[in-house]
Amino acid sequence: MPDTSDHERRKTWVDRFSLDGKKAVVTGATKGIGYEICTVFAEAGADIVAVGRDQAGLAAVCEAVEAKGRRCLGVRADLASVDGVGEAASLALDYFGSVDVLVNNAGVALVAPILDASVEDWDRTMAINLRAPFLLGKAFAPGMIAQGGGKIINISSQTGVIALPDHAAYATSKGGLNALTKSMMVEWAPHNIQVNAICPTIILTPMGREVWGDPAKGQPMLDKTPLGRFGEPVEVADLALYMASPASDLMNGAIVMLEGGFTAT
Repeated sequence: MPDTSDHERRKTWVDRFSLDGKKAVVTGATKGIGYEICTVFAEAGADIVAVGRDQAGLAAVCEAVEAKGRRCLGVRADLASVDGVGEAASLALDYFGSVDVLVNNAGVALVAPILDASVEDWDRTMAINLRAPFLLGKAFAPGMIAQGGGKIINISSQTGVIALPDHAAYATSKGGLNALTKSMMVEWAPHNIQVNAICPTIILTPMGREVWGDPAKGQPMLDKTPLGRFGEPVEVADLALYMASPASDLMNGAIVMLEGGFTAT
């Protein structure tokens, strides 16, 4: 049975939500949710390996992390390829030795009606959204097991739980990611590894604002959302911080909806 004494020793809420001295890998780190997770984790005390495809974006996120007094390594990698995933994992392990927190945030949404969707877009979606988290989990779990525990956070989507038109590949990949979350949990919980998923609504990243800012497209979604608004990147990052911290040590295999009530209606 995992030892809970460390959690019990953390007497204040600051201690329980601290990532002081932790080593985190965040994919899709150069913008939006991933960038916000990197900076929030750094504020909480974590060192970061930021994985992304945009070299300028990697430099920017590392600068932001280092401005908060933490170390950051930017790793340029294409997670659509098995070799790209393997190289990213190898560089992270060379830098850190072992990893305490993995955030599988990188994702792609190539939307189209099923009858128009291409096999190439389907395969790319599955490679980035589902295969990469599977491979990264396999890469980092042995070190977590050896050190006595760790955290894996999969950034999924409300679309992995409910259906939206034109999102067949994306929804299938995110539904698979939710199932993968539970499978990882079942196998790795005995080693004190907590694996959880966050399922956000539309998040107002620059891309999200561009796609959903048009009232003709965004308003119908808002009309179905009891809270009446979309999310901000920091709201996903704050939930990820909870899942990465000792405060969430009892949470395992959870698929947490962060969508203003959209899926409850």
